[in-house]
Amino acid sequence: MASSQIYTFSLFLLFLPSLTLSQKPSQINALVLPITKHALNLQYVTSISQRTPLVLIDLVVDLGSPFLWVSCDPSTYNSSSYRPTQCNSTQCSSYNPKPICSTNNTCILFSENAFTSKVSAGNLSEDVLSLQATDGLNPVSMVTLPNFLFSCAPDFLSQGLAKGAKGIAGLGWSPIGVPTQLARAFKLSRKFAICLPPSTNSSGVIFLGDGPYVLLPGIDISKILIYTPLVVNPRISASRTSHSEPLHSGEYHIGVKSIRVNGKKVPLNSSLLKIDKRGFGGTKISTVNPYTTLETSIYKSVTSMIIRETMAANVSRVAAVAPFNVCFSTRNNNVALTRPAMPVIDLMLQDDLVFWRIFETNSMVPMRDDIVCLGFLDGGMKPRTSIVIGAYQLEDNFLQFDLIRSRLGFTSSLLLRQTSCASFNFTSGV
Repeated sequence: MASSQIYTFSLFLLFLPSLTLSQKPSQINALVLPITKHALNLQYVTSISQRTPLVLIDLVVDLGSPFLWVSCDPSTYNSSSYRPTQCNSTQCSSYNPKPICSTNNTCILFSENAFTSKVSAGNLSEDVLSLQATDGLNPVSMVTLPNFLFSCAPDFLSQGLAKGAKGIAGLGWSPIGVPTQLARAFKLSRKFAICLPPSTNSSGVIFLGDGPYVLLPGIDISKILIYTPLVVNPRISASRTSHSEPLHSGEYHIGVKSIRVNGKKVPLNSSLLKIDKRGFGGTKISTVNPYTTLETSIYKSVTSMIIRETMAANVSRVAAVAPFNVCFSTRNNNVALTRPAMPVIDLMLQDDLVFWRIFETNSMVPMRDDIVCLGFLDGGMKPRTSIVIGAYQLEDNFLQFDLIRSRLGFTSSLLLRQTSCASFNFTSGV
């Protein structure tokens, strides 16, 4: 079902009449992309039209990658509008104040596949990019940017990505990140939102720009967001060319002050929740990590309390199921109409009134034979980041990254609002 949806959407993208940059309709608030879940390796894939003539390419979404890179195998990348960027150009120096130049004076970037940790050099390049505009309710038109900047990477770098994916769509916080480039080109607000689908049978949505963000049955999610500041990691801040935006890494961090389980505060070493001068610690949001990881001492404290709270509700703990260590039986052993609910987990943010609540749909992963496992993993004793909020915990939660005010707008599970990330109407409103 997912493949047929993508196919239909792809045809729509390729044959809908395009509008050039100068023809941007006045009703456009944002651009919109579908996002699907790849079951085999738990990656999230979007589709964008690029090149001349336009080719629809699949890209894996990475919140932390600072730019878009594409495999530029000479046998498959054919475009009359492709241009490598010169080393002495404004485009090159805007990303790297000390450009690395090739022998023919083109600008070199180092692209990373965060899923395999492989890195390779490639040309900073320009080519046509075309995608859908939206009024927040439906797609309304296609718009085209003739000189979108991206890294032209070698073909081997795409190994380890979802089948058919040709690169990574970097939504990171950088001068040439996808959100910043498109906001600048189309005079959109420097915001973007992402809503990951939990199923491989439906599409979630990415908005590039401001709301409204309307999901069926007519709920404008922009009106129910809770906000918390985005935190700049010192190791990113040290490499900035200006005070307005970080440069090399595009990662997004938030300030978690404490964690609660069923309203009870988990005893933690609070120093681990802060980012130190070396850039270690703190909390990062990731679409690369499939599940949330916690520094070992945090993991032990959180899981101990979850086990205690769950067993107090007469839920039986069962043997671990890899890769998870904490699992429970969902069978009703008490002849009750409903089984006891699993504990709620709160990430406490800037004060006691602002918290990100993780319900069972995002904390427990269904396994075989009436078993669920806590979707948190032990991140080790000395990880660079103490808490990495993984993609499973983001599914059917709506996140808006406001790069103007440096803040994150978020919801808990949209299922409580009788909607979901699969509820954007991708049918044209024209």
